[in-house]
Amino acid sequence: MTTGTWLITGVSSGFGHALTTRLLERGDRVIGTVRSLDKVTDLRKRYPDTFRAKILDVTDTTAVRAVVDEAFAAGRVDVIVSNAGYGLFGAAEELTDAQVDHIIATNLTGSITLIRAALPHLRAQGGGRVVQLSSYGGQVAFPGNSLFWAPPPPSTAGSTPHEQGHLRHRCRARPGHRHRPAGPGRRPPGRGHRP
Repeated sequence: MTTGTWLITGVSSGFGHALTTRLLERGDRVIGTVRSLDKVTDLRKRYPDTFRAKILDVTDTTAVRAVVDEAFAAGRVDVIVSNAGYGLFGAAEELTDAQVDHIIATNLTGSITLIRAALPHLRAQGGGRVVQLSSYGGQVAFPGNSLFWAPPPPSTAGSTPHEQGHLRHRCRARPGHRHRPAGPGRRPPGRGHRP
């Protein structure tokens, strides 16, 4: 089996931690970012040769670029996974300006900065993959979650698609639910066969 090197943001818990664990179990190398090394003590002990933890707050654009540059300086990075993010729940008018600024800086701008920093390196090495993780909120919103749901759709739908033509590998986001409008020769979703 061919092993690869992955750079994944937000590996301290949840999907990021699970993905990192699975990749390390199969023999891949992972550079994982966290805000506290204490959160990945288990991975650092079990995989000292294939897991490197880096402290990173994705709202710090200079630090994001430095981590990306350092990762590529050490060798080929096959996959960039933009996973860091968090939820913010409450009525929009009750949230502070600082809370709004921070969730957008984390869940949207941080992801854009990561991808922009990685693209020149991916071109220079002749290819690679970018995986942008989002949430169900990109498809459906619920009361009390307005700011949590605000950043995911742009980050899922618009991760510099014009840049994909310059990379050898192309990726398309395919959300779990796809809405196809009715039109000539098409049936609305849920009626008859799928177009």
